[in-house]
This record gives sequence, structure tokens and C-alpha cells, in this order.
Amino acid sequence: MKKFAPQSGFTVSAHKLALDPNATAGARLHSHAGAARAAYNWAVGYVTAVWRQRKAEASYGIPEDGLTPWRSWSLPSLRKAFNEAKRSDPRFAGWWEENSKEAYNTGLANASAAFDNYAKSKSGKRKGARVGVPRFKSKRKARRSCRFTTGTIRIEADGRHVTLPRIGTIRLHEHRSDLRARIDAGTMRILSATVSLHRGAGSSPSRSRNSNLW
Repeated sequence: MKKFAPQSGFTVSAHKLALDPNATAGARLHSHAGAARAAYNWAVGYVTAVWRQRKAEASYGIPEDGLTPWRSWSLPSLRKAFNEAKRSDPRFAGWWEENSKEAYNTGLANASAAFDNYAKSKSGKRKGARVGVPRFKSKRKARRSCRFTTGTIRIEADGRHVTLPRIGTIRLHEHRSDLRARIDAGTMRILSATVSLHRGAGSSPSRSRNSNLW
């Protein structure tokens, strides 16, 4: 995928908006965040399974050229493997179609980036603290989020609602007619949207300001 580059004179900025989802939208947001986490864990297991297999084979004296081939963690490779596995993998059977493909792509993209960071850190090509091998994300502790880059992503004409793929229209906690006006004037365009669900007092999917969009 070609990396986006803004035209001369344009800038890329982020706007953080508090969402006020009803019960239906809240449940869909939680489902998408859960799907992203599930896809991330699938990718981690898919890649590291071969690492363990190769280590076991090497301990039995199998030469390098006879070991199980490495599995690529590039995003295109993970997407292809996931699309082949999702219909038969019991972890996704019966529910994967309930969510946008963007939910699963979020998890796969995060896993790909995590493996890249680990490899660069191990080889000394990444500055900063050493990065460890990507680990599975627990349901209780993982950051719950999902990124949308395709499909219907818009601020509605009333400036009080946003619409996301498969989620539908969600009320904003604050009126953002200023952003809608910029879109109408042609000085602003939405490139993507990331929903982040927060824990704590607002644990209910329908709790006001329990979700943020940017």
C-alpha cells in the first residue's frame, strides 16, 4: 500500500472527539475492538509457532535448510494468511462476519508493526529501550481500539453525529459544527478514524464519554 503524503500546503492533523454511543452502537464498538485484539493474537501465534517449531527441529539436529520455512509478518502476508484461516479457525467461527474488515486489519497491522520493532531492536537498528517478542494481549488489560481507513467515515451535517463502517451513526458528546463547516468548505478531509474504548467508571458500552474518536 502506497504511503499517504499530503500535498504541498496541506497538513495532517488529528481531532479527538468524545462519543456518546447508545447500547447498540456501544456493543458494536466493543465487538470491533475485540475483533482487533483477536486478530492481533492470531498473528502473534501464527508467526511464533514457526519460531518454536524451528527451535525444536534444530534441537533434533535438523540442518538449517531442512527447517520449517519462516513465516513473514509483513501486513500483506498476514492479511492473506488470516483470510485463508478465518473461516475454519474455531476462534473466529460464527462471528467474524459481524465486524468490519477494518477491525481485523487493525490487529494485523499492529502485530506486523510489533514484530518489525522487535526485529529492529534486536539488530540494533531501533533506538531506545529494547523491545521484546510480541506477546498475546489479554482481554482484561489490552487497549481496546479499532482504526477505520475505508468505507463511510463522516461527520454528519448536524455536527452532532459521526458515522463509521458497520457501526452506524453515533452521537458526539459535544457539538462539532466547526469541523463539519471545514469539510463543507473543502478545507478538511477525513482520512481515517480510530475509536478507543476506555475502562473505569464508564465500563458500560452506552456510558457517556466512554469512547473517543480521532
